[in-house]
Amino acid sequence: MAKRDYYEVLGVQKGASKDEIKKGYRKLAVQYHPDKNPGNKEAEDKFKEATEAYEVLSDEQKRQMYDQYGFAGLEGMGGGGSGDYSSVFRDFEDIFGDFSGVFENFFGGGSRRSSGGQRSNQGASLRYDLEISFQDAVYGTKSEISFQHSEQCDSCGGSGGSEGAKRKTCPSCQGAGQVRRSAGFFSVSQPCPSCQGEGTIIDNPCKSCGGSGLQSKRRKIIATIPAGIDDGKRITIPRQGDAGKNGGTPGDLFIVIHVKPHSHFERSGQDLYCAVPISITQAALGADIHITALDEKKIKVKIPAGTQHGKLLRLRDEGVPITGTQKKGDLYIKVIVQVPSRLSMKARSLLEEVAKVEGQNDSPGLLSLSELRTS
Repeated sequence: MAKRDYYEVLGVQKGASKDEIKKGYRKLAVQYHPDKNPGNKEAEDKFKEATEAYEVLSDEQKRQMYDQYGFAGLEGMGGGGSGDYSSVFRDFEDIFGDFSGVFENFFGGGSRRSSGGQRSNQGASLRYDLEISFQDAVYGTKSEISFQHSEQCDSCGGSGGSEGAKRKTCPSCQGAGQVRRSAGFFSVSQPCPSCQGEGTIIDNPCKSCGGSGLQSKRRKIIATIPAGIDDGKRITIPRQGDAGKNGGTPGDLFIVIHVKPHSHFERSGQDLYCAVPISITQAALGADIHITALDEKKIKVKIPAGTQHGKLLRLRDEGVPITGTQKKGDLYIKVIVQVPSRLSMKARSLLEEVAKVEGQNDSPGLLSLSELRTS
């Protein structure tokens, strides 16, 4: 069955304001809410349809893509039936109260119960910001990092209980793991705050972890930074985040790379750029000069006779290593012709002789800007 137009679903015009879209959704959410229509499949479908439409039309970027390209424009944007209704959670709370529990139960999400009745939750992933030098980003390095994360409690082995402790039915929710509370027009279900939705509680919690089954510990690891990594890139270290509760899978550790700028080199993709000063005689006559590369080795650079100020000279295979290959990018050297601010009497005399021989152009024509850009 083909999808209906989102504006049609909410009963609003294409140029409707945010308030009009919100009112349209509010009316349908009240009408078709599952608490008012238990077991009604048609009402359930209409509630989902309205929620999907509101999730797209309440987001300016998604709405713009939908207006221009229809449903195809929403592919990859987390809209149009993606199941990610986090933005609706916030707006729905604004309209009716806290309905996050409704959405989690109705559209999916949250943790799952193990066969023993306890919820097994994946641990949270962690972020670590690592600043490295420009050289280390280009050539790669290994860096020791220290971070805090949660691990399974040593005292209780992650069970959360002291020796001999047992689990008993939560008296607050009677084992359901959910409690109902009034919010706006409806009575909604939410995870029980006493047992965190597990339905059971420990009669004698572990004194070391307070019943959580987890302890905070500092860990050190050696992170391998690959050659050629870019500023802002993220390295994922699997299962080094927080431990999962009740034996759940640990989260990951994300290392975000921040590259410090270099005083003499810049980077564009796999190529390096630097600038070198030369004298007017070196520019006019040509010369062989030596520069210190990023890796501290000396490189011989040939300056052709007649080199102009701002000329880019290219040295192949002296740039950034290309991952997975033996190749490198190139090094581009920008030539800066330095004109002396002071001249000795002899130097001045010699330059005056050159001027007489070459002649002086007192009425030069303007240069094309396109020529300057390509030079």
